[in-house]
Amino acid sequence: MTTVLLTGFEPFAGDATNPSGDAVRAVAERWTGPETLVTEVLPVTFAGAAARLRVLIDEHSPDVVIAAGLAGNRAQVTPERVAINLADARIPDNAGEQPLDAPSVPGSPAAYFATLPVKAIAAAIAGAGIPASVSHSAGTFVCNHVMFTALDAVAAQQDVRAGFVHVPWAAETAPAGAPALPLADIVRSLEVAVRTSLDTRGDARITGGALD
Repeated sequence: MTTVLLTGFEPFAGDATNPSGDAVRAVAERWTGPETLVTEVLPVTFAGAAARLRVLIDEHSPDVVIAAGLAGNRAQVTPERVAINLADARIPDNAGEQPLDAPSVPGSPAAYFATLPVKAIAAAIAGAGIPASVSHSAGTFVCNHVMFTALDAVAAQQDVRAGFVHVPWAAETAPAGAPALPLADIVRSLEVAVRTSLDTRGDARITGGALD
């Protein structure tokens, strides 16, 4: 049986909600298979999120790993192309930890490319009428740390695909003036990301580059 691991995050820094976690819960409620879907809402902590993700991968041996998180300054859903081996926190995580210039995984490569079909995912989400594009930086906070950890955890397993999708604020709960999409669109975008990852072996041969 094919297994997908889909994760989001808990609220961060006093926020009442986190659209990534809310959307992952909604995907779980709507899921009809036929694949097995395992979902989890991770803590917004460097140590806790990485440790829990590795446990989930070990327990469930997923064929696809998709982590989702909030990018509050973005108006689009953005599959991430690259994770770097760097934890450099501008602000503390939910546990009060603030790593500076530290490797996410000591001794591992400087970076990993996502093994999800990121261009195909972005195109499929856009084709569903939801703004989407490929991103080339997951930052240096917990989102990047989780993406790097996922790719590191499955690096020796050639048949396992992993990556990360950033989502905007949900319009229903966004701070005033923040770019946002309806939560229903965020939920649908993650469903599309999962289905595209399962059904697309290579990536789409379309432009996904950036000038800055």
